[in-house]
Amino acid sequence: MSATQSRNDLKVSTELSYHKMNVLKHFLVKKLGSSTGRFANATLVRLSEFLSAGYKKGVRPVKDWRTSTLVAIDLMVYSILNVDEKNQVLTTYVWYRQSWTDEFLVWNPDDFDEVKQVSIPTANVWVPDILINEFVDVGKSPDIPYVYVTHDGLVRNYKPIQVVTACTLNIYNFPFDVQKCSLTFQSWLHTIDDINITLMRSPEELREDKSVFMNQGEWELLHILSNYKIFSVDNDDYYAEMKFHVVIRRRPLFYTVNLLLPSIFLMVMDIVGFYLPPDSGERVSFKITLLLGYSVFLIIVSDTLPATAIGTPLIGVYFVVCMALLVISLTETVLIVRLVHKQDLQPPVPHWLRYLVLERAPALFCIYKNSVKLRLAVCLSLSSLAQCTLHHTCEIGRQHEREAALLGRALPPSRDPSSPVVSNILQEVTAIRNFLEKRDRGNEVAKEWLQVGYVLDVLLFRVYLVAVVAYSITLGTLWSVWQVA
Repeated sequence: MSATQSRNDLKVSTELSYHKMNVLKHFLVKKLGSSTGRFANATLVRLSEFLSAGYKKGVRPVKDWRTSTLVAIDLMVYSILNVDEKNQVLTTYVWYRQSWTDEFLVWNPDDFDEVKQVSIPTANVWVPDILINEFVDVGKSPDIPYVYVTHDGLVRNYKPIQVVTACTLNIYNFPFDVQKCSLTFQSWLHTIDDINITLMRSPEELREDKSVFMNQGEWELLHILSNYKIFSVDNDDYYAEMKFHVVIRRRPLFYTVNLLLPSIFLMVMDIVGFYLPPDSGERVSFKITLLLGYSVFLIIVSDTLPATAIGTPLIGVYFVVCMALLVISLTETVLIVRLVHKQDLQPPVPHWLRYLVLERAPALFCIYKNSVKLRLAVCLSLSSLAQCTLHHTCEIGRQHEREAALLGRALPPSRDPSSPVVSNILQEVTAIRNFLEKRDRGNEVAKEWLQVGYVLDVLLFRVYLVAVVAYSITLGTLWSVWQVA
């Protein structure tokens, strides 16, 4: 009973105080209206003195302390200044608006020449302690020293703010990434019983509003989402918060032209390098040049890629895999060149290798025609080589025959087959025959090793090509989906 009586007494005393303040204000209005001097006809001066008379800016401006002050807020993104992936910080420039009703800043426009709104220094009125939870640094924001007040007590506080906030940035999809950063507005001290928060506009209007956004930078504003929430820290006091989700997307054209296209061109040149003859040393030099060029390219673009301690963008993995593919391509080329180099000095092709590479592999991978063409080319080259060797050897034989004929004319005829001249001729002919047979065997071995090298080169090239195409299609599909999403 005593508690109820105390609340009623408090309510009566509050109403009496408010009545006395109104009587005092009306008295001041009459007094200021009859004053003389340079402010005699200054309506705004009279209004300002009328509003400031007895005003307590340290007290929440409500007549009934049970009434919660409703603060309406709004956010408009003007520009994305910086996205720091390494430090996980987003810097934006926003237009922030908030309004609330001050029950002590009301007047009758008829008493002040129909003045319905006036600007008052911000330092002279009560301002809600609404802050952004994600603040990590004080930005360079201009100071707006005034607020607008209407005759019915509506206070409008509009100001631009450079917001430096913490944001969880996911760079895995770089440069086709979409970032979602939140700005949470709430009263740092007052509970929902004292200060509540609402939106000035509808969530749909807020979502699609891009009227003031400067759309010429690296980042594109997709939309702004809003979410109202009531939370409690200790399950006793409840607080109101309004969270704005700023969704931005990176424009990838710069990174596509300067990062992806050069890498794609180098990989295409590596594939084209497989059409050089496998027994040519130029292919090895070409592959080494490409590998060195790609290494220099990675050094140049390393500063462009975003760096974080928690993850690596997919494009960084793409560059590493491309480098690995170039190394594999060079290794394959070295093996093939080693295989087909000095074939006549190598041992014969093993039976299992001949069966797998020269018989089964062409049938499985449809390279019969190419194999036949290679065999014909090899046979032609070897035949010409054998003909030249045989021609040179026959010339030596004919020279020995002519010398033997001359010797035969000079010497008396002898029918003894064991004569020194005949024995020498037989030895020379036997040596020539052994040489030609050995040459033919070496040519056959060289031809088989060339065929083995050609078939392995085609097989490894196809495997390499399939790996490159599959990897490119996978990454292209992922980046296309991320770009459209």
